[in-house]
Amino acid sequence: MLTNFPAQSHFPCGHTRREFVWQMGGGFAGLALSSLLAREQFFERHLHAAQSDRPRLALPAKAKSCIFLMMNGAPSQVDTFDYKPELLKYAGKQLPEDKSYKNSGGRKVGYLTPAWRPFRPGGESGLMISDYFPKVRQHADKLAVINSCHTDSHAHGSALVQMNTGKTFIGRPSLGAWCVYGLGSGNQDLPGYVVILDKRGGPISGQPNWASGFMPANYQGTLFRPVGDPILDLQGPQHLSREAQRDQLDLLQQLNAEHLRSRSGGDELAARIKSYELAYRMQAEAPEAVDLAQESAETLQMYGVGQQPTDEYGRNCLVARRLVERGVRFVQLYSGGGHLEETWDAHESIEKNHGQHASEVDQPIAALLTDLEQRGLLDETLVVWGGEFGRMPFSEGKDAPGRNHNPYGFTMWMAGAGVRGGINYGETDEFGFQAVKDRVHLHDLHATILHLMGLDHETLHYFHQGREETLTDVGGRVVTGVLA
Repeated sequence: MLTNFPAQSHFPCGHTRREFVWQMGGGFAGLALSSLLAREQFFERHLHAAQSDRPRLALPAKAKSCIFLMMNGAPSQVDTFDYKPELLKYAGKQLPEDKSYKNSGGRKVGYLTPAWRPFRPGGESGLMISDYFPKVRQHADKLAVINSCHTDSHAHGSALVQMNTGKTFIGRPSLGAWCVYGLGSGNQDLPGYVVILDKRGGPISGQPNWASGFMPANYQGTLFRPVGDPILDLQGPQHLSREAQRDQLDLLQQLNAEHLRSRSGGDELAARIKSYELAYRMQAEAPEAVDLAQESAETLQMYGVGQQPTDEYGRNCLVARRLVERGVRFVQLYSGGGHLEETWDAHESIEKNHGQHASEVDQPIAALLTDLEQRGLLDETLVVWGGEFGRMPFSEGKDAPGRNHNPYGFTMWMAGAGVRGGINYGETDEFGFQAVKDRVHLHDLHATILHLMGLDHETLHYFHQGREETLTDVGGRVVTGVLA
């Protein structure tokens, strides 16, 4: 027994009793640390990194979370955040011949058409923002408006997939999946990546927009319903106690683990095992996280909850704030669902389409920025706004008030953690047709988002089929001009 040895006597291993006890205690601490690291998915995230000596997480993080406000269907930049007074001068004229060949999809090229609503200056910065967004305009000094974005596809389906995954084809991990893979979850009782669709439907390219691609399935986005109970079937049967449910889950985990050990490469089963455990933990945390009854009447009113047409998007923005407040890493909110006029796809009429959709989201987005700032969360939350591409500065045919798709130049904006507010970055030409100054490709946009989250887009990689895959793949640069 230990008491048979003097305090400074040595064991056969050559250590004193105090050294033995200290090392034994250190071992128990190591077990606890290993458990915590496993819960954070540390070992899984760094498994493939062992094959390379390049650091993956080498940047100081500005943002702990990201809220991506996805305007499904593509808002018109020249009618919202890209002020083009020259369009009034050229109204009724056709686009110059050297540009008109780029018209997408063979649709009719109409006449250059000015913005449908006036632009006015906002904040001390004087950023020009359309009357479609009068409440967001009050936050102009928080916004870094990127007017020189461009992408590679005219089609909604492929452009949406590229906006979310960096590529126009399906099968790649989404931006949210990369963030959770690189950073882990800030709350083990909630998903690291949440997607809330519009009640009218999701993007036409569907699930690949929030998929984990070739990564394990536990990195994909978890869908919350936009109306009613956000999470269905979360509670177990009433007759089953939590202790009994825990016993059942432990047995299931044991059987699945035995099955997995005899079959290499069972990523889907491993992810399923983790999903059972997450669902169990969510039973305690998730109902409280989405319970808006805990919010004050003033907060609900600010978001437009219980009012029309802001109720749905207001609820979703408020849920997003509550989620990032509880450590959820990436939240994406869709405005517009289904196809054509149910989205921001304004072929028939900009005024009718954008008038409807902007009135649904303007107040909730402004409330989200106000609420995050008041709670001290804006300094650690990155907010991103935009669609999959923009719209043409000309109408679709004679006397047609709609605009066609435009991948050559469009607007996104960022606000919050690490972002330099009150600025316009980049420019389109005098018509608002194509990006001509400080052009920002989607790879650049993704690189910048990752940078603000503390991730290096060049060294955040995942080994797949003999290749180190990255989100930005063969290109991309951090847009330093929008950084604070």
